[in-house]
Amino acid sequence: MPELHFYGGSNEIGGNKILLEDGLTRLFFDFGVSFKVRGKYFEEFLNPRAGYGLNDYFQTGMLPLLHGIYRPDLEPDAGFWERWQAKGQYRALDHVDGVLLSHAHVDHTGSVSFLCPDIPLYTTALTALISKAIQDSAPSDMERELVYAVPRERKDGVLQSQRGAALQQRPLRVLDGPLSLEAERFWHESPQATRSMEVAPLAPAGDTIGAGNKLRWFPVDHSIYGAAAFAVETSAGWVAYTGDLRLHGKRGEQSRQAVAAMAAIQPTVLLCEGTRGADGTDATEEGVQDTALEIVQQAAGKLVFADFGPRNVERLLIFHEIAQATGRRLAVLNKDAYLLKAMHYAAPEEAPDISTVPGFALYQKGRARLSGWEKQLLERHTTLLADAAEVRRNPGDYILCFSFWDINELASLAPVPAVYIYSSSEAFDEEMRIDQGRLRNWLEHFGVEIHGLGETQDSPLHASGHASGNELIDIIRQVRPQTLVPIHTQNPQFFSDSLANDGIEVILPALERPLHI
Repeated sequence: MPELHFYGGSNEIGGNKILLEDGLTRLFFDFGVSFKVRGKYFEEFLNPRAGYGLNDYFQTGMLPLLHGIYRPDLEPDAGFWERWQAKGQYRALDHVDGVLLSHAHVDHTGSVSFLCPDIPLYTTALTALISKAIQDSAPSDMERELVYAVPRERKDGVLQSQRGAALQQRPLRVLDGPLSLEAERFWHESPQATRSMEVAPLAPAGDTIGAGNKLRWFPVDHSIYGAAAFAVETSAGWVAYTGDLRLHGKRGEQSRQAVAAMAAIQPTVLLCEGTRGADGTDATEEGVQDTALEIVQQAAGKLVFADFGPRNVERLLIFHEIAQATGRRLAVLNKDAYLLKAMHYAAPEEAPDISTVPGFALYQKGRARLSGWEKQLLERHTTLLADAAEVRRNPGDYILCFSFWDINELASLAPVPAVYIYSSSEAFDEEMRIDQGRLRNWLEHFGVEIHGLGETQDSPLHASGHASGNELIDIIRQVRPQTLVPIHTQNPQFFSDSLANDGIEVILPALERPLHI
């Protein structure tokens, strides 16, 4: 009898780690970081100790006690697992056939870093290359080793990176066919001059997975490109998984087609995200673009800042269109340009080549050192470079893609007349409220005009990456599974109440408790 085991994503937004077992087949739907659990014990300056590998993650419940699926080099001592066997949550697994990776957000991918390096990732070309670009351009960190890992060894009682050891790449099964030659080269390229890449197998995903179960995948619209939903045929029927999706983005038709395709296979179980639950707001990306365009048009001669979520390339391209429409250039940071380059390799029709598409600039912060990937990037785009002095001379020529983490650059840009467009989600926890308060302090100190940061707007400056509650109920009714399991939500009861008269069984998942299909 097939089973689903929930190790995250139950009564929380994100942290999805859902194990499907059917005979000899074992698959994870995502393997993400639970911010809910992490936030109970850690914050910006208090983190799990890298020198003790898996230990702190097990002690705090951030990772499930599943012996056999984790990197052996992250076991801090020889008798590590024996200490955990008496725990009720302990379980030994002899293999995992793969992780079905829905998209490249950390709450769906962030704990893959700890998995055995031979467990393959099944995902789209865009998600794969976005993930690599993110890892390449971030500081080296055990928690960010999604695409490739730095081998560890025990030394003086703690784990340390093996000096000069090759990076260990994870196997990739590409859902949308083989990678292009440029994309494959980028995938296998080491970002570190001091380490080579020990490349892993790379191949198209195929139509089956595990012990022969049929695999289907469906492109969906989300606030990051390359998102996908999945369906796996088990001995008890199809199990479908929405990942994260929405209908109101510019690629909303992809989600509608995915819903129709899931309905056609008549799934026994639908694992459906419910981030927005009873939220019925209906802001769209087109509405965001119209509102932001009007603000920029009224800011003639002023510098414009655009603040939106990291990796939200759709929003970045919206501001690029606004920049072109208002005679400006969109100045992006090096990491954003690197991400666009990676995405262009995977899907040229989705992401522009900034070296040939007009209207881009690369904003350069004053720094003493550049990473290897940055040096290569700047060597290829010397004509696009702009710094604080250039922007001060011509503030009305630019829209700068900044966020709270870049705001101290204002001290180099001032004094210029400026407008700040906050086009990201409002604060949903105390830590975000504190950060937004600091952001406001910076902007008010330098006399920057603020739009969207808690101010009342006639029209929205942000559209969610998730379908509204009413849209989710319509999706479920169209797919019409025998059983619905709401995940990725803090309001699972909304689904029980809304579907009470629809003849669809609603089961609320519980951590560590198997659901028999």
